[in-house]
This record gives sequence, structure tokens and C-alpha cells, in this order.
Amino acid sequence: MNQLASAPNADELFDVVDLDDRVVGQAPRRKVHAQNLLHRAVHVLVHDPNGHLFLQRRSVSKDTFPGCWDSSCSGHVDAGEDYLTAARRELGEELGWHDASLPLRPLLKLHASPETGYEFIQIFLLGPLSGPFELNPEEITEGRWIVPDELDILINEYPDHVAGALRLLWSQHRAEILATF
Repeated sequence: MNQLASAPNADELFDVVDLDDRVVGQAPRRKVHAQNLLHRAVHVLVHDPNGHLFLQRRSVSKDTFPGCWDSSCSGHVDAGEDYLTAARRELGEELGWHDASLPLRPLLKLHASPETGYEFIQIFLLGPLSGPFELNPEEITEGRWIVPDELDILINEYPDHVAGALRLLWSQHRAEILATF
């Protein structure tokens, strides 16, 4: 897999939202994270025709869950951006995937909580597709196709190696996710 370069910006502007996910203001990334302000994110789960799930290992330079396994693609929703636009942007930034011919299918939204990093997270599915991907080394250390049972083992035996939002998503919605593959 090829690799691209791009760095997150601590001064990125995010929408701050209320408990109903309504925009109430804007703040820079560092303030949002430092003060645990409610904000928005997206996760995309990419699956192939054989039911494998593509996971990424987050860069060790990430400010949250460095070096942990995570959804295929994930990231913040920028100020003024909607969830779908953010998901497509993150697919390009993290995986180098710019083909919009396959639809992103909204699956569910996780409510903001400490486990999600105070993010409302819209989950999208993409697939079946097999890549190829161009991994951004500033975002992702590596990527791997796995069978769902491998994620079960990883979460059960090595929970500290899996990002919190993916642990929460998989533990609460595994059957719903797999029913869509």
C-alpha cells in the first residue's frame, strides 16, 4: 500500500454541539479536546466482498489512542461541514480513496460520551471493495483486512490496543454491522 502525507492542525475549527447534536458555537481542536466539548466525528467501516473488515492502526503521533487499531477511516467533522462530506474527505485524507461511485451508507450514530471522546460519531459503511488504498503515514501506521472474529479476539484480549470508539461500536452494534455486509 502506498503512503501519502498530510498533518492534522491543532488550530482546526470544529463545530461545538449541544446534547442534541445541534451546533451552538465553534472552537479550535485543542480547546475542544482540552475542555471535553461536545463535537462531531465520522467513522467509515470498509468491507470487502468476502466479509473482511479493513482496520487501520493509528499513528503514534495522534493525540488520542496513538498506535491503536481503529475503524477503516475516522476523523473530525470540520466547522460548517456535514457528516457525509467529512466522511468522503477523511477517506481521501487517510486512505487515498477518492472514488465516489460506491455510496457511503449511513448505519447509525453514536451519542457523545467519554467513550467516544465527547464526539457524536456518524458511522458509515463502504463496500464491498478491496482497495487499493494509499495510507497517509501521518494518520495511519498500517492497515489490515481482518475477519470479524479477529476483532472480537483483539477487543477481548487486548482492549488497550483498540481505540475506544471502535470498542464501543463493536461491542454494542456488532450484529447490526455484520448484517449489512
